[in-house]
Amino acid sequence: QVQLVESGGGLVQAGGSLRLSCAASGSIFSINTMGWYRQAPGKQRDLLARITSGGNINYADSVKGRFTISRDNAKNTVYLQMNSLKPEDTAVYYCNAKRPIPGSNAVHDYWGQGTQVTVSS
Repeated sequence: QVQLVESGGGLVQAGGSLRLSCAASGSIFSINTMGWYRQAPGKQRDLLARITSGGNINYADSVKGRFTISRDNAKNTVYLQMNSLKPEDTAVYYCNAKRPIPGSNAVHDYWGQGTQVTVSS
């Protein structure tokens, strides 16, 4: 099992910045990808950014150039630095970890509890 605990959400004015943290614990040795998603009311949960154990990074077009994902392997923590925030960034932000299932091409998804980010105009 993998436990993920997010922190760093809150209320910020448009144009401001926040940094989210996601601390992983448990069976983390087999995690190969960690990422950040968000879900606004009435909408689906969307991928924002992900980083693999090898350091490969991908961003959604909506956040490219504004958000930066990073990881501190010594602390088993992944961060999401969010700059130039917009009201449309308001959502619950979730940390995700993917662990391959041995003998298959499938992965097991683990989720944090979510942290609210609200951007006022």
